[in-house]
Amino acid sequence: MKKRRISGLYAVTPETPDGDWLAVQVERALIGGARVVQYRNKSADRDLRRRQAARLRDLCREHEAVLIINDDVGLALEVGADGVHLGRDDQRLVEARAALGTGKLIGVSCYDSLALASEAQKSGGDYVAFGSFFPSSVKPQAVRASLDLLREARSQLTLPIVAIGGITPDNGAALVEAGADALAVISALFQVADTRSAARAFARLFAPLHEPLSIDSDQ
Repeated sequence: MKKRRISGLYAVTPETPDGDWLAVQVERALIGGARVVQYRNKSADRDLRRRQAARLRDLCREHEAVLIINDDVGLALEVGADGVHLGRDDQRLVEARAALGTGKLIGVSCYDSLALASEAQKSGGDYVAFGSFFPSSVKPQAVRASLDLLREARSQLTLPIVAIGGITPDNGAALVEAGADALAVISALFQVADTRSAARAFARLFAPLHEPLSIDSDQ
């Protein structure tokens, strides 16, 4: 089966032991227009992570979205996720590819480094992520990436580019204009009063690329 290209609103889950709350919020994000969900939970035990990831897998399949597992190839294989996302201290891309095979997506965090992104592309990655572009409450000490880096990456890379870090519907438009194919969001999606409405606002930034996008339903 052909792998899907990463694009649009890329929802990154907050860490929580409450699987019911997480499922409800992720489904609201999907209804609002999220195209990708990354399950990220570094503090929970293996059993909880397995149960939460499996539940999100079912939701993503129902809404025809992509499920990515953060930094855990074994969990991605176990629950049948669409791929993994690797950071600086995670498993190497070539090792992850050997375990996952060619049919799964592998994304790589490249922070503020075009060199890392170029290497990820040469090594068979499926997308790269740059950031933090703005101050982030999730990672306040994260290295800062610039719009100029994003523009340069867009001119040199053929892989989809994901922007992350402090992104809101207000500042996200500039990132899309500079070349981001997807916007990865945590706080502005899951730490707000209405996750579905927030997702709609992000999805509108990509509407010309994804039309028709039915995000005005009150279902």
